[in-house]
Formats: sequence, structure tokens, C-alpha cells
Amino acid sequence: MMRLLALLLLLVGVAVFVCNSGSSEGGWQDHWWAGVEPHTRPYMASLNYGYHFCGGVLINDQWVLSVAHCWYNPYAMQIMLGEHDLHTGLRHHADQTVSPGEGDRSSGPISLPTGCPYDGLLCSVSGWGKTSTEEGAILPTRLQCLDVPVLSDAECEKAYPGMISRRMMCAGYLDGGRDACNGDSGSPLVCYEEVHGLVSWGQGCALPNYPGVYVKVCEFLPWIQETLEAYK
Repeated sequence: MMRLLALLLLLVGVAVFVCNSGSSEGGWQDHWWAGVEPHTRPYMASLNYGYHFCGGVLINDQWVLSVAHCWYNPYAMQIMLGEHDLHTGLRHHADQTVSPGEGDRSSGPISLPTGCPYDGLLCSVSGWGKTSTEEGAILPTRLQCLDVPVLSDAECEKAYPGMISRRMMCAGYLDGGRDACNGDSGSPLVCYEEVHGLVSWGQGCALPNYPGVYVKVCEFLPWIQETLEAYK
């Protein structure tokens, strides 16, 4: 049974790749998201209500990890696994039994982190979220990716005074121009083939001095492992 595990400060149950291949679909002026080579990120999941609204990441053959604000109607939710172009993908209900690779084009789980990421670590975020903040911009149908560095706790706190807990971290560029955006919530931040973060929130998209805020997955490892063990 495919289950969704959601994280956002509180929990509710249910390869660094270089982004230089493929073609992008729009972008912030000269700062482009890059198109991902099809099916090179088999852990990617699209949370779907007939349209893509959030991302997620496959962490074993039964569980998709995402953020809590993406989880609001499990009875209607569908999950697309291992897809590149969402217009041609297959959908599965959140309670449907699906093994990675069965009925999917090329799905497979990613490893959980063995520790917390260090400052300056270059990671990659992938998703089907907006690549432009221009009025009328639409979500891309093909998977996009962006390389972003992990920022220090001090830089994160300076950007969002009093709003950052130990279960959050920032990644991105303080000069702006490159960022996750609407539709990327729940999408994974991957560092050396481990999922270290999930897109969570931020001030607008790609604004100077406002990097993206991510759920810090390493802080939830005991709870995740307990949940996976309890629902085997």
C-alpha cells in the first residue's frame, strides 16, 4: 500500500545531479531552472488532485515523504511516481498498492540521510513548480531541477528572524534569482544521493535576501524510522 508521510515542524502520518541537461520551461530572466534528463530521478513523486499541486519523494516501496500543508484530502489524492512529463504519466491513489517499477515508468526510492548537511553543501532540488513569477506563468509539465547551496543557520535566521526552528534549514542564493516556487512544496532537496530537505516555505520566490526554507529531514529520522517500522 502506498502511503504518504508528511513533515512540517510537526509530523502527520498517512546523487547530487548537476542541473545542466535537458531543456528548461521558462525561468527568471537569465537564472533558469534546468530540464532534467527523463527518468534520472526515479524517487520523484507528484501529489495530484487531477492536477499537480505538490511534490514528494519515494523513500521505500510503501512510503512517499512530503510536507503537511500538502495533505488535505487523502481520499481524492493521487500520486504519480517515476514520471518526467506529467501529461503522459500514470496516477495512483494514495491508498493503492504499487511497487516501484510496477505500472510506473522508472520509479525507485532514495536514501534517507545518514546525518545533517553541512553549510555550503551544493544540493539539487527538483520539482514541477513555477519557473517564473511573471503574471500568468503556468506550471511546467516536465520535471525541472536547480542546484542550490545549503546556507548556515546564521544566514537563515538573519533572513527570517525568529521564524526558523532547528527542524528547518535554508538553501538558495542570497542575491535572489534562483529558487523553488509555487508547486514545489514537498519536493526533495537531494545531496549526494540522500534526501536532506523538503521544500517548505519562503518569502515570495527568488527574492534577494530571502532564500528557500526547507524541512530538515535529519531532525525527523527517529520518527520516520519508527513510523516505517510500525506500518510494515
